Amino acid sequence: MNRISVIAPVYNEKDNIVRFITQVEESLKKGFSSYEIILVDDGSTDGSREILDRESSKNGHVRVFHFTKNNGQTAALAAGFKVATGNLVVTMDSDLQTTPEDIYTLLPYLDKYDMVNGKRETREDGIKRKISSFVGNSIRNLITGDNIQDTGCPLKLFKKEVTDSYYLYEGMHRFLPTLAKINGFKVIEVPVRHYDREFGTSKYGVWNRLFKGLKDAFAVRWMKKRKLKYVIEGTDTK
Repeated sequence: MNRISVIAPVYNEKDNIVRFITQVEESLKKGFSSYEIILVDDGSTDGSREILDRESSKNGHVRVFHFTKNNGQTAALAAGFKVATGNLVVTMDSDLQTTPEDIYTLLPYLDKYDMVNGKRETREDGIKRKISSFVGNSIRNLITGDNIQDTGCPLKLFKKEVTDSYYLYEGMHRFLPTLAKINGFKVIEVPVRHYDREFGTSKYGVWNRLFKGLKDAFAVRWMKKRKLKYVIEGTDTK
């Protein structure tokens, strides 16, 4: 029986937390009898902490972890990966710009693949972000030699062995599909829906994402070229 873990970083999302938990749980109940919702509070200062604690105290499926300060999205995901108990792992943003219903769109691909990366079919967050996303993905692919069209899509589905293989550094959340490939796993991109944010504000600007991502792309290219490749004679050990 599959158990699924849904991981979402939370940073100043007080108006979205209850909505997020409700929608995720309603979706998961349709296909899973065993599930958990892992919410990692990335140093929120808007009252999100209290809402998270309240929701987890009354719902045994909700697990909450608080950082002592804001550490960023990669740290939040890494922490979630470490504590997840499901053999399937989903990442989402808590702003509900992607829908948990699309987990079922990604799920069938795990028959042949180890990770399914959502690809936002439309972008509902303005022309500037669309352009920066296109430019960023194109240049990152040029640098890393990959072909991922939407590495920034928050909705991703993994087999647990993929998330267990990660050793993440700051900024590496932008490269999870590429890192999975480097680690020997099969990855596919599948279109998912995307919605405009209803509450709260985005935590990322156009330029801070673009330049940080490009710098990190060179680190990923170095990792890809330096990966150890060997086979022990007479065995399948690599």
